Amino acid sequence: MSEAQLVEALTAPHKLQYTYKRSVGPVMGRFFTALRDEGKILGVRREDGSVMCPPKEYDPDTAAAISEMVEVGPGGEVVSWAWVSEPRAKQPCDRPFAYALIKLDGADTPLLHAIDCGREDAIRTGMRVTAKLADERVGHITDIRCFEPEA
Repeated sequence: MSEAQLVEALTAPHKLQYTYKRSVGPVMGRFFTALRDEGKILGVRREDGSVMCPPKEYDPDTAAAISEMVEVGPGGEVVSWAWVSEPRAKQPCDRPFAYALIKLDGADTPLLHAIDCGREDAIRTGMRVTAKLADERVGHITDIRCFEPEA
């Protein structure tokens, strides 16, 4: 091959997109509907009695179908966290915040969400936080705007 042939590359326009919508199913559908319509956070009770939030249709350990929904939160405890000092455009807060695993009251598994606490030294593992709901809820996880430290 000549050097000219190596430099000239074939190109074609390509746009990566996902043009389909995904249904959430009966369990997540109830989770998002309760969040939107009632401002309630729901988990699902597993066969062993533990509560998983966010809920799933099947137990990840046993593959058993699960559907008994129970209210959890809105408060909980920070299990672990990571500070975001420079938020990006589509992140949940427009100022520094933390992503955290939060074990909501009544749940046995943690939920990943944002904590708006102002500064990094204001957050710690084990602290209590509570959900702050969006003013306009649409049936999406962002209906929980963020979590904030309890007074």
